[in-house]
Amino acid sequence: MSTDSFTHVTELDTLRADGREIVSAGGKSVVLFHHEGEVYAVDNRCPHMGFPLSEGTVDEGILTCHWHHARFELACGDTFDIWADDVQTYPTEIRDGEIWLDPDPEPDVPPETYWRNRLVDGMSENLSLVMAKAVINLDDLGEGFTTPLETAVEFGTTYRADGWGRGLTTLGTMANLYGWVDHPEKRRAMYIGTQEVAANCAGEPPRFEQYALDNETLDKERLKQWFRENCEVRDDDGAERTIRTAAAVLPPEAIVEILVAAATDHLYLNGSHTLDFINKACETLDHIGWGRAPEVFGAVVPQLTEARRAEEQQAWRKPIDVAALVFDAHDALSELVAAGDGRNWVRPDDFVDRLLGDDPEAIVDALRTAIKEGASAEQLTDAVADAATRRVAQFATSNEFADWDTVHHTFSYANAAHELACRTDAIESYRPAFDGAMAVYLDRFLNQPATPLPDPEGTDRTPEQLRTALLETFDEQGRVNDAGRVVAEHFDADGDPEELIATLGEGLLREDPQFHTLQNLEGAIRRYDRATTAAGRELALVATARYMAAHYPTRREGEQTFDIARRLHRGESLHEDA
Repeated sequence: MSTDSFTHVTELDTLRADGREIVSAGGKSVVLFHHEGEVYAVDNRCPHMGFPLSEGTVDEGILTCHWHHARFELACGDTFDIWADDVQTYPTEIRDGEIWLDPDPEPDVPPETYWRNRLVDGMSENLSLVMAKAVINLDDLGEGFTTPLETAVEFGTTYRADGWGRGLTTLGTMANLYGWVDHPEKRRAMYIGTQEVAANCAGEPPRFEQYALDNETLDKERLKQWFRENCEVRDDDGAERTIRTAAAVLPPEAIVEILVAAATDHLYLNGSHTLDFINKACETLDHIGWGRAPEVFGAVVPQLTEARRAEEQQAWRKPIDVAALVFDAHDALSELVAAGDGRNWVRPDDFVDRLLGDDPEAIVDALRTAIKEGASAEQLTDAVADAATRRVAQFATSNEFADWDTVHHTFSYANAAHELACRTDAIESYRPAFDGAMAVYLDRFLNQPATPLPDPEGTDRTPEQLRTALLETFDEQGRVNDAGRVVAEHFDADGDPEELIATLGEGLLREDPQFHTLQNLEGAIRRYDRATTAAGRELALVATARYMAAHYPTRREGEQTFDIARRLHRGESLHEDA
């Protein structure tokens, strides 16, 4: 029996005598409390991890859950502990000694707003479970990609004084991966992205943004000159004001030109990270809109002004001064490009092999000749990225484990160089082809002896069996070559490469976040997508499968947290497993 939206649930005398009572209303389990002469109704599931609040304690208007001691204001359900969500309360009325309640009250704020705010709470306190819950609920509400991404970008560009770093780069990487994986992994991708932004900001002072210059008539060349000069003398404030001005008044391709020029005035900045982070900033803006470019690129500035410069490092100067070779090539670019104007370069079949050679002067000469023959920056950086992919695919496991990161850094730099060259035809976009090629050269000993590319020689396993086998290689340490071979077999068996990529994504996202491994798979997918031959597509996925297998398995703590959030969302009773 009901009147209006209220439903009769019990008698007042019964509740007064017992102090509390569990009732069912609108298909929900609700616990009633008689406290200080008033009747209160709350959802019986603790919003933290689902423990029955009927087994909690009420004292002085505060309800305390007995599992993790989360506390809630009884009348409105607000939590005192930021790691626990608010508990749902229900309006009650006393009618002739009977208790009635409304099982479907209007929310104080729209659910989308509530869960966005909870995502910010989770990021502010670096609370993994809160972030996981928020991502899952936002996805369920149809906000699964845009809201977490925009929220995390705003948070990351505001609350880290050093600006754009590992966290925001991971977020951009996960946004790129989003479209390649199945739906459960999409949620995991957004969770990992927001979690890594929060972790990268934890304990850091906030950023205080600079303002754009007032003069909106400044042209690209003047802004480019100013930005490079400010970066050269490591002036954060001047560089930020300049790039914010450029981002507000210039089109994307002009902004990219300015950033690439500054990022390549010196060599291989921050051991590859600067160029890669700039590229990820651009790709993130592709997702959230370039209207956010001023704050995003303002946050990128410290990657340029505070960067380590490769020409200051011994490996780039001795025993062969490869830095000088690169700078000489940079100085000759105008002449080289002019010589190639109007010519159409086609990459020779052995060009990548030449880039993998052991003579740095011959490598630089090959690049210079290609430009004179009409090669574009996009073509050259693509070839260098293919060479860097080979270094990963043929990495010798006799090397120290840490050297996996050496070949990975070269790969991520070369991949970023190519992606940025696809955005601008500025002459500076040729520069990282030379830097990247020298990094490939410096990595040569990590392919000695080079692990042979896997030859499947036919397989009797189906593509589905091979994808299962690939995940199994990630469950045991050291199955590097097995993982590469399974990928090659999958291509040989005519398996769907996109299903293989989805499987790689599944294997990646169930592990604890590892920055370079997350980068490596996403970069390999980029190389796969850019490849024009079947061999190129296979090489990219063989390389990343080997890299992933070298780093797995992890403890999978993050997967446990995410699984708890998923089970809570389904309404499962976790406390029964405790």
